Amino acid sequence: MKIINLAVLMACSVSLSSLAAVTATVDKSRYAPGDSIRLLLKRDGSADSQPDLAPLKKDFDLLGSGSGSSVQIINGHMTSRAEVNVLLSPKHDGKIQIPPLQWGGEQSRAIDLTIGGGQQGAQAANDNTHVFMTATPDQQQPYVQAAVVLTVRLYSDQSLYQASLDLPASSDVLVKPFGKDANSNETRNGRAYQVIERKYLLFPQKSGKLSFNGPVLDAQVADSGGDPFDNMLKPFGGVINSTKPLRLHGKPIELNVMPRPPGTANWLPAQKVTLEETWNQATIHAGEPLMRQLHIAALGLTGEQLPDPSTLLSLPEGIKAYPDQANVTDNPQGNTVLGSRGQNIALIASRPGHYELPEVKLAWWDTAQNAKREITLPAHALDVLPAVAGATPAPQISLSKGAQAGPMEQARPMEQTSKANTWMWISFAFALLWLATTAVWWRARRRVQPTVTVEKPPETISANSEFKAFKQSCRANDPHAARRHLQAWAGTVWPADAPKGLNELSRRIEDARAAEALRQLDRACYTGSAWQGDALAQSLSLPVAQAKQVRNRRALPDLYS
Repeated sequence: MKIINLAVLMACSVSLSSLAAVTATVDKSRYAPGDSIRLLLKRDGSADSQPDLAPLKKDFDLLGSGSGSSVQIINGHMTSRAEVNVLLSPKHDGKIQIPPLQWGGEQSRAIDLTIGGGQQGAQAANDNTHVFMTATPDQQQPYVQAAVVLTVRLYSDQSLYQASLDLPASSDVLVKPFGKDANSNETRNGRAYQVIERKYLLFPQKSGKLSFNGPVLDAQVADSGGDPFDNMLKPFGGVINSTKPLRLHGKPIELNVMPRPPGTANWLPAQKVTLEETWNQATIHAGEPLMRQLHIAALGLTGEQLPDPSTLLSLPEGIKAYPDQANVTDNPQGNTVLGSRGQNIALIASRPGHYELPEVKLAWWDTAQNAKREITLPAHALDVLPAVAGATPAPQISLSKGAQAGPMEQARPMEQTSKANTWMWISFAFALLWLATTAVWWRARRRVQPTVTVEKPPETISANSEFKAFKQSCRANDPHAARRHLQAWAGTVWPADAPKGLNELSRRIEDARAAEALRQLDRACYTGSAWQGDALAQSLSLPVAQAKQVRNRRALPDLYS
């Protein structure tokens, strides 16, 4: 009996394999944009392989799939069937086709679909469309590298869960999110929609006709649960019975990008550009910093696209610039962006005299009028007074505090200038007092020790204490204290001819490593930037007992480089 049953089963399996066929079905032939499509593939007989779904990827996104099989025996006759359920999302509207699919040597038939296309189909889509979106650029013919504001509006009359809206990247266009999302309500065709508006900045990187993918929405929406395919979707994760995935593709974005006009050296395509400057004081002494702030603002460009203001300067011989870190900001301005870049620049004259600072020019392209423009700041005459002996520079104002105003920022109030002048005179008075004290001490020293020669200088307690204080200031990363103690120490080593600055001190020491560390200290004192004193403390380890090796060196004019 067992042998007979086995023979019957083998005969049934042979007959099933000969009757194998593949069928493909969907629940309807017309869909609204964004609707997911459930494709059910069936194959009679046993299946050891999976269907080839690659042809679907041309017009559809594959959101998920599940498979199963069943065996039935009715009146001694056994049948088996393999099933695969695929969840699809159309990539575009209009007439679309599910192509024939291969499975185990068999092929299914093609299925024609309509996705919101045609006059009749459009009306049906409007009646059934719960979610749709639009993407509108503010201009169709921008210049290359100029900003284009893309406004994406998402309409929905139902709740969206786990929703995400993204604009795919493109090699031809740089994409940057812009501003914050805005929420509103709107009625269309008698249906109330909640509207979410999001903006992007687009920067085309080449000229000509460009076309790139529009925004994509991924979300979960409520499912009615009455679909006969629900039982087949359980492998998708358990919550598929209450929600279903929604993927909506926006229409491609098309731009006709105009090239850069010939003869434009500096390419700044914007609707408006301003260049302004402020100064922190009117007169300076040699070796003192004169702070000049330059501020560039452009409507239709980001701050990162603007040039470094310090590169616009052309300085005469004898004056050098020490730029601080730039402050870059982007702010919404109407339907576009206002980018700005501000920078504090310390100008230091190495010697007194009359200087002529040339004009500052900035060329840009007016995208509104299609014309070349140029902004010019006037030339400045600068009279530098002789250096104040022993004066210590006052702390400078950092750009992070002074360059956050708008593009039309005015000059600092007169009260701040008055305070700066007050501190300058106080510093000058203390410097004179220090010089007088040093002179009295030096004269008393000559009277008490008339036989002392320059080859054997005495190691005074003041010199040792100042050098130790200098080392401590380096460990504390305090540039102003380190400079003050180092100059005081140098005054004890060269009481008759003290160095006028750190650069002169580095030339007397004649050590390349120490000279570089001293230049970094000098710059930190003038620009107010952060400073690490370890390098200077390690390179400048000159003990007071060896001062005789450098004491006879002839001093040179003080230069700040």
